[in-house]
Amino acid sequence: MVPGTPLPVLSRGRSVALAGDYHRLCGLCPVLRLRLLDPTEDDPSAADGWYSGTQLATDERVLAAALAGEEARIAAEHGRAPRPHVTASRLLHHYVWSACLLIAGPWHLARRVPVVDPADLWLHAPTGALALRPGGHVTRPGDDELRAELRSAVVTHLEPVLAAFAGPTRRRDRALWGMVTDDLASAVWYLGRMLDAQDGHGVQDGHGGHGVQDAQDAQDAQDRQDGQGGQGAKDMASVGEDAAVAAASALLPGGTLPLPGAADFRRLRTPDGRDHHTRTRLGCCLYYAVKPEAVACLTCPRTGDEERLRRF
Repeated sequence: MVPGTPLPVLSRGRSVALAGDYHRLCGLCPVLRLRLLDPTEDDPSAADGWYSGTQLATDERVLAAALAGEEARIAAEHGRAPRPHVTASRLLHHYVWSACLLIAGPWHLARRVPVVDPADLWLHAPTGALALRPGGHVTRPGDDELRAELRSAVVTHLEPVLAAFAGPTRRRDRALWGMVTDDLASAVWYLGRMLDAQDGHGVQDGHGGHGVQDAQDAQDAQDRQDGQGGQGAKDMASVGEDAAVAAASALLPGGTLPLPGAADFRRLRTPDGRDHHTRTRLGCCLYYAVKPEAVACLTCPRTGDEERLRRF
C-alpha cells in the first residue's frame, strides 16, 4: 500500500445501514426473490432444498441437487430439459447475476461494498429463490479505491463457485470470468433502469411488459431488449440508466483481471433520432438453447448492430 493511502473503513457484523440498502434494493427490483435473514435466525435448511454458495462450491451432491432443480424448472417452463452443460450454465448465470446485484447494488445506491461470504448466501434449488444474511461492508473515500473494493468483493465471492461449475458448464477460466464481467455490468445497468422505473421514466417492470419472473429472467430481458425500459421510456429522460451505464463503464474499464474485459457500452441511434444504450457480451448466455423459438439476445456476440437497430 502506498504511504498515506487512506485505509478502507470496514464495518464488521450486521450493518443497519446495509440492511436498509437491501430493503431498498428489494423494493426497486421485484424480480429479486430474496429473503433477508436476521443475525439470530437459523440458517435455511438443506432438508428444504436450501444450499449456501459454500456448499455449492464444495459438495458435489449439493451441486447435483441444485442442477436437478434447475433442469426441472426449465423443463416445466419450456416443455423439455436442456442439455446438461446448458442447465449448468443457466444456473451459474442466475447465481452470478444475483450475487453481482447483491454486491454492486449497495455500492451504486449508497457507496457501500458488502462483504458477502458464500456461506451467507443460499440458493433454493426447487425455485431459484435466494436467502442472504447481511454482514459488514467496506467504504473508501475515493471512487477508484471503492471500485477496486467492489471488484475484489465480487471475485472473492465467486471464485470458488466458478471452480465448482467449470466442469458441468464445460467452460474454462476466461469464459467463466467473462460471464462475471457481463453479469456485473448487466446488474448495474438493470438497477439503473429500475431507478428510472421508480421515477416514472420507464415501464413498471423495466422489461417492456414481458412478465419477468426471477433474477435470471431479468438478466435475459436485459440482454434481449434495448436497455431503455420499454417504449414509454424512450420518450423520457433515462437519468438512472445513464448514470448506471457510466458507473458500470468506470467499474469495468478493461484490464482488471481476472475480469477479462470491459463493460464497453455504446450508443446506437435509430432513424427517429433516438439513442439506445447497448453492449456486446463477452460470451453467450445460452438463452437460445433453452427456449426453442428464441432468437439470440440483443447483446449477444451473434447479434450485429444492423439487427439491433431493426429490433429497436
